[in-house]
Amino acid sequence: MTQPVDFAARRYPVGALLFALAVFGPAGANAAGGEAAQCWSDAALHHRAGDERIQHNVAAAVIAPPKGQITPRPAAGDAGLGAVRRVELPPGSKKIAITFDLCEQPHEIAGYQGALVDLLREQNVKATFFAGGKWMLSHSERAQQLMSDPLFELGNHSWEHRNLRVTPADVMANEITAPQLAYRAVRADLAAKRCTRPGDDVLADKRAPKEIKLFRFPYGACNPASLNAVAERGLTAIQWDVSAGDPWPKMMAPMMVKAVVAGVRPGSIVIFHANGRGWHTQEALPEIIAKLKAKGFEFVTVSELLAAGKPVVDARCYNAKPGDTDRYDMVGLNLGKRGGKRPATADPFGLDPDAAPANPQTGWKARAEPY
Repeated sequence: MTQPVDFAARRYPVGALLFALAVFGPAGANAAGGEAAQCWSDAALHHRAGDERIQHNVAAAVIAPPKGQITPRPAAGDAGLGAVRRVELPPGSKKIAITFDLCEQPHEIAGYQGALVDLLREQNVKATFFAGGKWMLSHSERAQQLMSDPLFELGNHSWEHRNLRVTPADVMANEITAPQLAYRAVRADLAAKRCTRPGDDVLADKRAPKEIKLFRFPYGACNPASLNAVAERGLTAIQWDVSAGDPWPKMMAPMMVKAVVAGVRPGSIVIFHANGRGWHTQEALPEIIAKLKAKGFEFVTVSELLAAGKPVVDARCYNAKPGDTDRYDMVGLNLGKRGGKRPATADPFGLDPDAAPANPQTGWKARAEPY
């Protein structure tokens, strides 16, 4: 049996100076002692071929959740018990938030579609990334790059992307709290480096908030118990009102452009994926950004969108219409029974690609995407 890797203990030694010597050499040691070095070169921030690849059933995918406590605090904003689908804005405001899920399940190390991030930086487009806790540890350098970039913010997308509507209370608690602890560990590692981003004179960790404040439910599925569990930990649940449909391989770029551009309105929250399952997102995103800019939309983070108006909250979590994420209940139960092993079916989510009804807005037919 594969033994769990205590990833946090392995990657985050206590001594900042020893860490700098071991990882960065003399230059890093000098940074740890005082003068700040540069965290990454411009080239290191860019996409690397192969980063988007998903690795299935590898030993490194078994990562022990970090240990620690989360102090309860009031949820941000006035969302109440429910998930935010969009935000009502003052007349004339055309702010929108585009989001990217970085899911990682127990059996895998998911990918990182850095070309999408490169595009956002080139276009000066703000975005929110909902990252799995395990993803943050298996991609710690990329997580640090995102959390320290003023264009972006990170949200909590559970530990191993389990369906919280059908998980026991103890599993649910770990799925919510472990990513918060993973974020703390990755941020502490960044602080130990005492480094800055290219062209910046502020320490990178100072650009990164101390805590994650937003949460996105795996599969877009929730119930009163999971909503309560999220709120009790001081997190605001964020859904979406526009889906790109990009985890479905047959959702081609022109279809995606049509769906997103037609669906967005002021205050919208759009969901994409950047974990290796945004199949045609790289082809579609440049045109989506260009068309939305031409319509006068302003890209902001989810937190900035929440602060700009009144959140529209629904106690039901769904994709396009109430009940359309119920199909993931069995997927969630099977994930628990497999103990982290990849399903035997060709479709890693065990779903029928033709099972879902047509999208009422755009007419394309697709399954409910594995958010």
